[in-house]
Amino acid sequence: MVKAATSVDVAKLAGVSQSAVSRAYTPGASVAETTRSKVMDAARKLGYRPNAIARTLITRKSRMIAVVASYLDNQFYPVVIEKLSQRFQEDGYHVLLFIAEAHQEADELLMQLMQYHVDGIVLLSATLSSGIAKDCADAGIPVILFNRIAQAGGTVNSVASDNETGGRLAAGALLAAGHLRIGYIAGMEDSSTNRDREAGFNAELAAAGQRVFARTVGHYNFEGAQNAARQMFQSCDAAQRPSAVFVANDHMAIAVMDTLRGELKLRVPQDVAVIGFDNVPQAAWGGYSLSSIEQDATAMIEATARIMLEQIQDEAALAQHVNLPVRLIERGSTGQTV
Repeated sequence: MVKAATSVDVAKLAGVSQSAVSRAYTPGASVAETTRSKVMDAARKLGYRPNAIARTLITRKSRMIAVVASYLDNQFYPVVIEKLSQRFQEDGYHVLLFIAEAHQEADELLMQLMQYHVDGIVLLSATLSSGIAKDCADAGIPVILFNRIAQAGGTVNSVASDNETGGRLAAGALLAAGHLRIGYIAGMEDSSTNRDREAGFNAELAAAGQRVFARTVGHYNFEGAQNAARQMFQSCDAAQRPSAVFVANDHMAIAVMDTLRGELKLRVPQDVAVIGFDNVPQAAWGGYSLSSIEQDATAMIEATARIMLEQIQDEAALAQHVNLPVRLIERGSTGQTV
């Protein structure tokens, strides 16, 4: 049996020190390009592959970030996961993707993640208790809530959009179009995103002397949104139903549009104007032309990567909370000519 090449063998063939071999394989480490080339050439000739597990035991850093998601049907998150993974890879980190069950407690899952010795954890649209947050902090594992608001003064970081302003923009656009009977289809009642979007929406309506005409709950999933649309629009004549509806995210808004047009035989926007939130790629498809409040996913990803790398490098760093601006994208679902 042929003995596997070691870093000592590579160093000897390349004519460099063993520490230079280690630096050549460490992203971001200081090493001359000529030295790196010598090391890589020697490694190819010897068939050498660095042992990531052994390096983890020595450095106590795995260079792995855990990303936890639970509902990938919402197309906002597959896009985020792809771009976030690419961003971490630019800095020499790899992503371990964990899919949580629909009703699995985040605390339970995070206890499992800590067994993998990940360097950090990103939770997509999830919350966790202060107890598990402290456990992660005590273990030196930074945690970032993505698209959720963390409790101020805690040890958990958060990156989110200005959801309250987004709700105001949605209400303002529908009011400006002349709508007075405006409905709202909520997401998850206990989520910070739904709470803030609805708060801004209601505040803008109130400022115009109006109030929500009808409200149902779609739970941030496709089937829930279909049921919410039926509850709001089925068995109602024109004077008793909303002439416009703000839906708490695009995933649900698409379900609402499908139900309005295909099942309830209502026209969008002639009978009902629809506006969503996120501006997922499908919103721009000709079949939907969905007006939406756009979250700046690129800026959210960049902020997440920056905070994560800062906290990995400095375990004493304080928790950061980033709230990024949003903007209104008007399309055909609210009567805008595109």
